[in-house]
Amino acid sequence: MVEWLRDNPTVLALVRVLVFVVPILLLVPGFIWWERRLLSWMQDRIGPNRTGTFTIRGRKIRTFGLLQPIADGVKLFLKEDVTPNTVDRVLYFLAPMVALFPAFALGGTLPFAPWLHESPGEAGMWAMWTPIANVDIGILYVMAISSLGVYGVVLAGYASNNKYSLLGGLRSSAQLISYELAMGVSLAAIVMASGSLKMTEMVRTQESALWGAFPWIQNWFLFTPFGLVAGLIFLICMVAETNRAPFDLPEAENEIIAGYHTEYSSMKFAVFFMGEYAAMFVFGGVFATVFLGGYNLLPVNWAACAESIPSMAGFFDFMGKLNYYGAPAWFLLKCFAGITFYIWLRATLPRLRYDQLMSLGWKTLLPLAVANFIVVAIWIMGNAAYPPFGGLVAAGAAAILVVLLYLNLMALQKKGTTSLEKRQVALVDPAPARRSVTMVEPGRRS
Repeated sequence: MVEWLRDNPTVLALVRVLVFVVPILLLVPGFIWWERRLLSWMQDRIGPNRTGTFTIRGRKIRTFGLLQPIADGVKLFLKEDVTPNTVDRVLYFLAPMVALFPAFALGGTLPFAPWLHESPGEAGMWAMWTPIANVDIGILYVMAISSLGVYGVVLAGYASNNKYSLLGGLRSSAQLISYELAMGVSLAAIVMASGSLKMTEMVRTQESALWGAFPWIQNWFLFTPFGLVAGLIFLICMVAETNRAPFDLPEAENEIIAGYHTEYSSMKFAVFFMGEYAAMFVFGGVFATVFLGGYNLLPVNWAACAESIPSMAGFFDFMGKLNYYGAPAWFLLKCFAGITFYIWLRATLPRLRYDQLMSLGWKTLLPLAVANFIVVAIWIMGNAAYPPFGGLVAAGAAAILVVLLYLNLMALQKKGTTSLEKRQVALVDPAPARRSVTMVEPGRRS
């Protein structure tokens, strides 16, 4: 079967796409259930717990609401599909498809398992399946395709011929401009450190010795100073990319009803829903690939550990095989951790105000990302000229100078700021004012 697939590249490409797309579509109901259950635990309330409870031979069997997403899907599928008369019908029906497309287009570049065996150049068992497309401009492709998601939101808001929907679409476009630059610059620092745009090469770079000095630990970028800064910036930007709380301004329920999908119902609304959760899953995979070692379960070089401690070589060899053969499971586990982080943020942080979002993107994230980029560049130059300590000294000095420059700029900005000043509101005393009462003797007129 494997040989036949290799001899038929068209069929193999179709099978590889299905292997990626079908699990995501099947996992979306599970993500919805997990969000509802986790939010109920965090907010101390009851989540879905009844749908799917059966009684067989007098014994009650509970599924803890696992069938609730299935019931919601059946409801959306059978619900009346209402289309307003005044919408732009072409764009109105095109918008949900455009919103769903980026998640699957991005996931095709993610390596969810080793594409090479332990020895360089030797193809492993996963080489035929992952990644679906090992494009040379991997990160640039991610940036380009992820920015297309806003088109679905803007088209939905414009085509609905609804003022609230239009506001949601405009918010999404302004939100994109605010965080996209910071996201690109943060990833540029990782590209410069790894020396490649390919996602596969970034994973291989993270499998090297930590800081070039500790061969037993993998050099996950999140464990490096510049990678930690870039990772935090990218984490914030990817939450804004998926329009999730606290950056869910395009669909703020208490302000603009449901935002850009106010006029959508039935399966068209469900497609927006699926696109949101699929994007959360895929961006969790992007973060895991770029900053968390990809498909590696733990940041440990098992081969180096086996060479250093021969008495435990058998154990380390077993862990290395477990890491290799279970790589897709470990990658899915990291994507699931990303979904859990999204839910945790929603249960914890309130929605940002519109001006707060713009200020965060332009005044904080972008300067920090640029400063981090400069530090990485100086570190690479210093390490190339005076290895190995020249790079560390140069990076430390550059980091101090950049921090001082940033603090001075922020201080100057605060001095010259006149808009959005702090305002105080004096509340009226709720207690009624005391009135003087004059006592009148009986029989006398006041």
